[in-house]
Amino acid sequence: MRHTAKTTATVSSIAVILSTLTFSLPAISIAEEASVIAQGKALAFDRKKGNCLACHQIEGGSLPGNIGPPLVAMKARFPEKAKLQSQIWDSRQNNPKTIMPPFGPHEVLSKAEIEKVVEYIYSL
Repeated sequence: MRHTAKTTATVSSIAVILSTLTFSLPAISIAEEASVIAQGKALAFDRKKGNCLACHQIEGGSLPGNIGPPLVAMKARFPEKAKLQSQIWDSRQNNPKTIMPPFGPHEVLSKAEIEKVVEYIYSL
C-alpha cells in the first residue's frame, strides 16, 4: 500500500493535534476519592446513621445482619451507579414490599451522606 506525502503529512498533523489536546474531566484526586469512601464507610457502619450492618454483611464489619444480601461485587450487581444510589435513596421504588428503610425520603441520611455511602458501597 502506497502512501503519498500529502496523506502522510495529514495523518501526522492530526496525530500532533490530538496529542496536544487536553480533555478536562472532573478533577478528583485519589486522596479525595479515598476520603469520600472512608467517610461513606463510617456512615454505613454508624449505628445511628446508615447502619447497613444491621441487615448486610460487609467486609470489615462486626456483627453483620443477614436480612439483606451481602454487599460484595457491587459494580457487577449495579453497573450503573445511579441505580445503586436510587436503591439506597428509596428502595420502595423497585420493591414496594421491601424492609429496607427509605434513607432519603425519611431523612435518615442527607443527599450528601447518601452520595458518600454510595461511593463506599460501590467500591466493594
